[in-house]
Amino acid sequence: MLTSVYFEHNSYELSAKSKKKLDSLAALKTNLTFRIFGNCDPSGSTEYNKILSEHRANTVYEYLQGKIGNNIQLVSSTGLGEEKQINDNTTEQLREKNRRVDLFIEQKYAPGQKITRRMLPSFLDTQISQMKVNGTYSLPDVNFIGNRHVWLPNGAAQLVRLLKILKENPSLEIELQGHICCDYENFDGKDIDLGTFNLSWTRANAIKEYLEKQGIEPSRIRAKGLGHLNPAVYPELTEADQVRNRRVELVLIKK
Repeated sequence: MLTSVYFEHNSYELSAKSKKKLDSLAALKTNLTFRIFGNCDPSGSTEYNKILSEHRANTVYEYLQGKIGNNIQLVSSTGLGEEKQINDNTTEQLREKNRRVDLFIEQKYAPGQKITRRMLPSFLDTQISQMKVNGTYSLPDVNFIGNRHVWLPNGAAQLVRLLKILKENPSLEIELQGHICCDYENFDGKDIDLGTFNLSWTRANAIKEYLEKQGIEPSRIRAKGLGHLNPAVYPELTEADQVRNRRVELVLIKK
C-alpha cells in the first residue's frame, strides 16, 4: 500500500495530522518494510527542491524510527525533489498534493510466495439485472503493453462488447479504474508515450476516449487511476503475472 503525509510550502515540519497518521502506521503489527520518498512542488530551484525533499523524507524517517517495533523495517529514505509531480500544479490545491512524503509499505514474503486476488465477475458476461451499483467488475483480456496506455490485441474485441452493452443500456454509468504492475518505487508508473507519471489513469482514460469516440456520452464515464495499490497478483513472479496486473476494471455507478 501507499500512504502520504503533506507539508506546508517551504517546510519540512510535521503537522499534528501527519504525526497522527505516522503513529497509526508505526502501530501496525504485521512484518512490514517501509520505503520513504520526499517530494516537492516545482516552485523553488531544482537544487533547493532536492534538499527540501530530502529533509522531508528524513523528518518522517526519524519520527518513525522512534515509534516502530521490531516487526517494521525502515528500508530507505530518499529525496526526489520535483521529479514525481502527480498533477500539473495549476492550482494551489494541486501544488499541495506534490508537497508530500510517500510511504510505500510492503508485507514481507517468503521467497517464491505470492498472493492472488479472487477473480472479479466479468462485466461483459453478467446480466445487467444481476449487477450491483458500486460493484466492481473485470474486463477480461483487456490488458496493456508494459509502460504504455495501449491495450494488447486481445482486448479490442472485448472493448467492442463493452461498447455494445453501453449502447444497448443508455442509463448505465461507469467508472473505469486503471492499474499497473511492477513499479513499487512510485505510486503510479511512467507512461513512456506521454512522459507522465500517471500510467494507471492514462490506461483508464484510453478506454474512456475510445468509448466517447464511438458515441457514448462523456458524462456516463469516469476514469480513475489506482496505481499499483490493488494488484491482482503480488509480487509478480512471471510475465503472466505482470500482464494480469496491467488492467482496467469497471465500477458500475448507475444502472
